[in-house]
Amino acid sequence: MIEVKEVKTKRDMKRFATYPTKLYKDCEYYVPSLLSDELNTFNPKKNFNLATYECRAFLCYKDGKLCGRIAGLINRKENELSGQKYIRFSRFDCIDDMEVFKALIGAVKDFGKEYGMEILHGPWGFNDTDREGMLTYGFDKRSTYATNYYYPYFSEHMKELGFEDESKWVEMNFPIPAEPYERIVSISEKLKKKYDLTDVVQTMSIRKVVKKYGDEFFVTFNDAYGHLDGFTPVEGKAKKNVLDQFATIINPRYASILVDKNDKVAGFGIVLPSICKPLIKHRGRLFPLGWIGVLKSISKPKELEMALIAVKSEYKNSGINAILISSIMKNVVADGIKHIESNPMLEHNYNIQQQWKFAETEIIKKRQTYKQSI
Repeated sequence: MIEVKEVKTKRDMKRFATYPTKLYKDCEYYVPSLLSDELNTFNPKKNFNLATYECRAFLCYKDGKLCGRIAGLINRKENELSGQKYIRFSRFDCIDDMEVFKALIGAVKDFGKEYGMEILHGPWGFNDTDREGMLTYGFDKRSTYATNYYYPYFSEHMKELGFEDESKWVEMNFPIPAEPYERIVSISEKLKKKYDLTDVVQTMSIRKVVKKYGDEFFVTFNDAYGHLDGFTPVEGKAKKNVLDQFATIINPRYASILVDKNDKVAGFGIVLPSICKPLIKHRGRLFPLGWIGVLKSISKPKELEMALIAVKSEYKNSGINAILISSIMKNVVADGIKHIESNPMLEHNYNIQQQWKFAETEIIKKRQTYKQSI
């Protein structure tokens, strides 16, 4: 017998948060989220995104045994901007069983119907910095800190259930050059002078940068990413969630934030130290010992993940992304980094992919979202 229950208690929330580590316990490619983040997903005192959402989380049991989870997210801001009546599914993990799939998807559809929603789509997160998209290629590659792993049967079952393709992303490997990319280095200083830009990360600590330019960072972020699929602006207290998520694992050697003569953020590039190995080892837990490995990975990384790169629209096609790339790549080469890969880039986002045309990149993973009328 299959039974779906809404998450309502702390015990249920713990089951919801820890279920993926059980499903993927024998999978070497799975990287768990920080357990503390997962436990606070539906806590309005911790997750400020909830101010613009209606949310429910569900657990699925088969013959009394936990076999899956899913969340339904109604993003009021997204629906206001798009004019559509969307409900998102998120945090979808379950065993390879079509009846379980149907039951979990059905629970989110029923939730959506209560609120008059018409289209189910996902997997999407709360915003563009949350994990989104279902893996469709590269099942033999390890996930990153910012992405979810999925067994091949997930995408197969989505097709069997009649879902249509929606947004698609690619993820890439980046070759590490013996020397910084000469062409990029040669023009970056000229562009700095031309546009009167200063890289504040070179002269300030990350903490001070966040304090002084945190709000400006999101002005640029929302401006640069606003046209992308499923994007809603990060505003209000939700900014704190993003800063808490990323600022704590930024190593300033792999970050660049450019400000103009008016002290406004013109663009930024953030490449994160990979903390995948300690997260895998400690199953997403920072305590009692996980934080040691995380701190070591941040301070002396061997691997990096391309997290965010954005340029304000007024600087579009100016080439200042070369300054961001040059600043970071100099330190990548000097520090002997062994491996860099990107996080998801939209397949149709030609501009972002063109930023790397000078490097011999390789597509190693693909992912996508799906949609279906309710």
